[in-house]
Amino acid sequence: MAAKKKKSKSEDNTIARNRVARHNYTIEDEIEVGIVLEGWEVKSLREKNLQLKESYVMVKNGELWIIGAHISALNTASTHISPNPTRTRKLLAHQREIDRLVGMVDRRGYTLVALSAYWSRSRAKLKIGIAKGKKHHDKRATEKDRDWQRDKARILKHS
Repeated sequence: MAAKKKKSKSEDNTIARNRVARHNYTIEDEIEVGIVLEGWEVKSLREKNLQLKESYVMVKNGELWIIGAHISALNTASTHISPNPTRTRKLLAHQREIDRLVGMVDRRGYTLVALSAYWSRSRAKLKIGIAKGKKHHDKRATEKDRDWQRDKARILKHS
């Protein structure tokens, strides 16, 4: 009998990150939601074939939907079906969370953006950010602060 291989605690469960979202938006709050997937999509996510760059989250009829997330199909796993890589996928959240999101989007002018996807106890999860769009001068200020932090670390390292 072979012993079961233990997974290391340091194993990275991240599937994909949306780095552009943090550049274009100021993230006010984050929420974890589940994703409704088909079988071939789960296999593709295990291979980290997900792109969140142009995706956004929308509330329709009291339900959350992610639009524009691209899951590339595997050649070996999706031979008997015709996969749609950018189909609209339903997101799973508690009703009171959805109601809170609807209120923030409708009344306060926030936007819902997908920040990252990861595995949590063998389930695919998506981190959604409640965000406000940044103006050009805000992006420049953020970039300036980041450069200063990098230079400060470099100066402290050499002194």
